Amino acid sequence: MKRVVVTGLGVISSVGNDIETYWNNLKQGACGIQVIEEFAEANLPVKIGARVNDFDPLQYGMDKPFARKQDPFTMYGVAAAFQAMNDSGLQSDGEAKNIEPERLGVYVSSGIGGFKTFVRETEKIIEDPSGQWVSPQFIPSMISNIAAGQIAIKHHAEGPCLDIVTACASSTHSIGEAYRAVAHGYADAMIAGGTECATIPLGVAGFANMKALSRSEDPMYASLPFNKNRQGFVMGDGAAILVLEEFEHAKARGAKIYAEMVGYGNTCDAYHVTAPRPDGSTQARAIKMALDQAAFDADKDTLYINAHGTGTHLNDAAETVAYKLAIGDAAYKAHVSSTKSMTGHMLGAAGAIEAVATVLAVNEGIAPPTIHLDEIDPECDLDYTPNVAVKADFTIGISDSLGFGGHNACVAFRKYEG
Repeated sequence: MKRVVVTGLGVISSVGNDIETYWNNLKQGACGIQVIEEFAEANLPVKIGARVNDFDPLQYGMDKPFARKQDPFTMYGVAAAFQAMNDSGLQSDGEAKNIEPERLGVYVSSGIGGFKTFVRETEKIIEDPSGQWVSPQFIPSMISNIAAGQIAIKHHAEGPCLDIVTACASSTHSIGEAYRAVAHGYADAMIAGGTECATIPLGVAGFANMKALSRSEDPMYASLPFNKNRQGFVMGDGAAILVLEEFEHAKARGAKIYAEMVGYGNTCDAYHVTAPRPDGSTQARAIKMALDQAAFDADKDTLYINAHGTGTHLNDAAETVAYKLAIGDAAYKAHVSSTKSMTGHMLGAAGAIEAVATVLAVNEGIAPPTIHLDEIDPECDLDYTPNVAVKADFTIGISDSLGFGGHNACVAFRKYEG
């Protein structure tokens, strides 16, 4: 197998639309959750969310005609990929360079796809059942693979291209499968990650009515992973992309390397549509699989864990059990945090933006905090980095994601020593 390194990063999120802003806000414990007036006016049971602010597609290589035809989820993904490719040095002025088109691939996921487009066009056919006012752009704007397709078009990526849909584990699976594509020689570089824009009234109503969302009206005390007072997750929007590149290819062109990707685990609970397996066994196997591939040594390694950490009672308890099953007493020495306390839960994009945080944590030696963690649940008895970032000389970091349908994924990154 070939070695795989991370050479580019890009984000669009409620806490920043570029890597520097995003990472600084995470380290400072800034919260991107806010009251959304649209939800209050609609009298929805949930009034808050973590939406993207101040987004201008023209800043990320898109023009107005292109932007007019796209659902926000596609534009967020294109924007994050534009950043990541520029950061990697595989792009200049919007054109890919230093790589053959057939050796560049795209694995970019969305859990839902063009949700806003779907709702808008559905309203049209309800008003006029003839369908004459439904946009001809409806299908190519709504389908969940279109972000990956548009990114491939933008960067002339003629290699493997997939949209993996596994709910909240989607983009972690995309990153893991992209890692395998590079490691096994199917591509020299992969644009990998996820994108989502589902924080709309229908999305909120759906998740709220299944009792998955926090009903708090205080955005500063709503997303409460591992907190005894947690009530559910808070929806968030955005995108995140990593450029994964074959090590010798990156080294030959003098690329900046953030970290080395060294492991990936993929399992299924085969238990319940929405609830995680409570004994944590299948989740633990995904975590252990990634750590075994990474040659994790509990006596020598300093481990950072970016938890799925949704703030639902079942998830946080089962995930804590899973860490202990996967690595035993070493779980108590790990630095764990849930950045969803700041970004909200970005659904299909959650794993990707948390993988970015994991790479940066390992690269810089800083664990971002789990904010608003004032009362730790006794069932959740690990070090969740409460409220304040912590410096540590991390040698390895993992990010795990658990999706509806029982989909589990975990990715592992090692500090790159040159």
